[in-house]
Amino acid sequence: MVDYTDEYFMSLAVAEAWKYQGLTYPNPAVGCSVVGEHGQLLSVGAHQEAGKPHAEVNALQQAYYKLTNDERVLKLQDSSDIHHFLITYHNNIFEKISLYTTLEPCSHQGKTPSCAKLISALGIKKVYVGSLDTNPIAKAGCEILKNSGAYVSSALLQKECDALLKPFLCWQDDLFVFFKWAQRLDGSVDNGIVSSTASREHVHALRNKCDLLVIGGESVRKDRPTLDARLVNGKAPDVLIYSREKEFDRTIPLFHVKNRRVIISDNLSDMQGYKNVMIEGGQNMLQATKGYVDYYLCYIAPTFGGNESMGSEVEKFDILNIQKETQDIMMWMKIDEGDQ
Repeated sequence: MVDYTDEYFMSLAVAEAWKYQGLTYPNPAVGCSVVGEHGQLLSVGAHQEAGKPHAEVNALQQAYYKLTNDERVLKLQDSSDIHHFLITYHNNIFEKISLYTTLEPCSHQGKTPSCAKLISALGIKKVYVGSLDTNPIAKAGCEILKNSGAYVSSALLQKECDALLKPFLCWQDDLFVFFKWAQRLDGSVDNGIVSSTASREHVHALRNKCDLLVIGGESVRKDRPTLDARLVNGKAPDVLIYSREKEFDRTIPLFHVKNRRVIISDNLSDMQGYKNVMIEGGQNMLQATKGYVDYYLCYIAPTFGGNESMGSEVEKFDILNIQKETQDIMMWMKIDEGDQ
């Protein structure tokens, strides 16, 4: 058997959590790995949506099934039900396993029960944590674990876990802004639809969680978009049209989405008051919004076919995560600040 490292198991948790980045708003994206006493991977889970089970619960649910083949646990979807089932039927099978979580297990009872208390009740004795929770309501999970006799190691892959956590921290204090675009292998962004259906559905799922979408006036006039979340039957965010010219054809679909506020402004300060902001656009918007953007999200389609690109200005990005779940490649990035 390959002797995998603690960093490897935490990296699996980090990668799983990135699949749900932006979809857990207003909760953080969190991943968790559960490893057996002989170093075998039992499960990897993530928090998928606010109000649904946390990463640790999803991972422990799958690990329980792996160890027992008891299908009853797989029928449970409510977090409280899974907590109760595991505590009732665990029969000490978790005593020699190790748990790796990108964020300190929560200590409080909110929409879901405390993960730290669940881990303690199951008798888990080795817990590895990436980022500590700074939320005054949810933090102190590590103390609960230590008081139960567990060995707790913190700051494992902390840089990677902190990068995963950053959007949540931004939501707490101010706002999180990410810039999204799609391109082909040749760098082109024009000449019709670029990305796959699955990628467009993912964009709509992100819009469903955003409270503001920013787009340039030129794109609105040229593309006449709707900018809703219809592909996932979700809600449409408010729209900020960044433009010096205030006059627009009001038959453009985005103006006719119910329960939406449309702002037309030459000032990006209108983003203030919102928490989760997506910017969509091309090279002009990329440069105009650079000082406001926290993360960048790019979909790369395995095709050629256009002429226009995101521009010729030199920009270097630090890749935070790469995924290929469907036809396209998806990358979360931030501006590379070098040694700053």
